[in-house]
Amino acid sequence: MSDERPAWARRLANEREARQWSQAEVVAALRAHAPKPLPEGPSMLRQWKRWESGEVMPSDFYKPIIAATFGTVTHAIFPAVGRRDGDTEVVAVSGMETLDIISRLQASDVDNATLEALRITTDRLCSEYPHLPGPQLAAEGRQWLKRVAGLQSQRLTLAQHREILTLSGWLALLIGCVEYDMGDRAAAESTRKAALSLAQEAGNTEIAGWAHEMRAWFALTTGDYRGILAASQAGTAAAPTHGVAVQLAAQEAKGWARLGDRRQTEVALDRGRKLLEGMPYPDNLDHHFVVDPAKFDFYAMDCYRLLGEDRLAENLAQEVIRAGTDFDGSERSPMRMAEARITLGVVAARQGDLEQAVNYGEWALRGDRQSLPSLLMVSRELAAIVNRDFAAQPAGREYLDHLTMLSRAS
Repeated sequence: MSDERPAWARRLANEREARQWSQAEVVAALRAHAPKPLPEGPSMLRQWKRWESGEVMPSDFYKPIIAATFGTVTHAIFPAVGRRDGDTEVVAVSGMETLDIISRLQASDVDNATLEALRITTDRLCSEYPHLPGPQLAAEGRQWLKRVAGLQSQRLTLAQHREILTLSGWLALLIGCVEYDMGDRAAAESTRKAALSLAQEAGNTEIAGWAHEMRAWFALTTGDYRGILAASQAGTAAAPTHGVAVQLAAQEAKGWARLGDRRQTEVALDRGRKLLEGMPYPDNLDHHFVVDPAKFDFYAMDCYRLLGEDRLAENLAQEVIRAGTDFDGSERSPMRMAEARITLGVVAARQGDLEQAVNYGEWALRGDRQSLPSLLMVSRELAAIVNRDFAAQPAGREYLDHLTMLSRAS
């Protein structure tokens, strides 16, 4: 029988069960996280049962308390709706489509409408990151970067010059990420350094923070765990109040998890959670350089998998897949979902279920849009268990051979 409860109600039950708490125990945990005393007696227990059954949604007072109890942010459990159409916005704001923008770029003067159209075009490109094939997105990004950079030879005010540097910085960040996804580490590092230089020239601390975050990501996927911590701390110092600070805290948590330090992992996760909880809900959830609440589940999933917390990691992986699946079954976040499936494969392998583990592992490798360094890094965790426990079995050997072939090609 299908579960007819709202997704948030199912999540309340799943989070409680992942911790093996009774309903009375979860109410006790709520009291510990509440900013003021909650109603006494059986009334809170009745309230929880109504929430978990989906009969009534918690009020705005209780939502952040529930999120804190489960170590996440409010909108990860209770999502807000936010969808944008970048192409429509370009036309609506500026009255221009791509050909119009390009013709304006060739003019001797740059007006505000052209700059606004370029801002939205840059935003649209950054929002295509999860979906467009890497080579196509890199090519489009480079074309627009060349066009934007070419504006510096035209007559610009000081504010326009700073805006051109900022747009160039965002495009450089995007191109660098895609280059790294495709396995071109040298090009990605050069592009990252260019983005950092543009950020410093434009005085844009947010772009600088993301350039440091990219260095933390590179360090993560190459096994330089101390390098993750150094890059994360540098980025946080550069942009302590921007959304990137949340992702930097997550990268730091991932580094500590791989070093086996549970306490520091949870400290970093909680710092990121508190930062994100205090930020406004993003206008554009698709933008690659926006930290949305669902991303926080993704970060925590990675850490709990490394720490061996299989119940929590499995529950978060299911949430990442649910949140990344659109109403028509298409995948909004294919790269996150691939790592979530590997997490499910790791849990299955630890439980002795080779068939399930390999099914999840192979499923993750089939996606058209991949970040090879990240995908291979997480896949190797599954491979280590398969090699240790199932290397003599044909299914295990076949999966290991497939992964070895991908590693050589990357």
